[in-house]
Amino acid sequence: MSREHLLTQLADYAVRFPQEQNTVQQFETFVRNHHDCFERSQTAGHVTGSAWLTNRSGTHVLLTHHRKLDRWLQLGGHADGNTDALDVALREATEESGIEEIAAVDTTLFDIDIHEIPARGNEPRHYHYDARFALQVSGTEHFKVSEESLALEWIKIDRLSDRTVEPSMLRMADKWIKRHSR
Repeated sequence: MSREHLLTQLADYAVRFPQEQNTVQQFETFVRNHHDCFERSQTAGHVTGSAWLTNRSGTHVLLTHHRKLDRWLQLGGHADGNTDALDVALREATEESGIEEIAAVDTTLFDIDIHEIPARGNEPRHYHYDARFALQVSGTEHFKVSEESLALEWIKIDRLSDRTVEPSMLRMADKWIKRHSR
């Protein structure tokens, strides 16, 4: 797999979400211009993979109180050279939750986001080009908090705004609700 796979996914995403064209174009430009876009060593930014991880019934999403950023967010992390962003999202969801039985709802991008990560220690300010996938627990919903999190919590999706006002989080909740109200 290569950058082309992600570029194909982004092109499909642009068709499904034309209102996000500006973000898609910025994401595509970054991926095209940086052969090392999946590596943390790319100091301008790098591709990350994230999981909108729901419970079996699809009513709750598992969020992490991120230790470094001190915010409630979806599970996810660095690609570290893996060019399959879905695989990254699945790996990160399992590592950060301790939940083993997780499956992709489908293989298309559920959401994308570009967000700034502040400088910390020796790490300069940079951007995460986040490829997000809808995942669902297929077995036990019991989680284990990893060292990357202060806490994990199942949040009722239609009450997500009680926990966070982060626009990209609310956008994903809206997408999930619209998808499942059909």
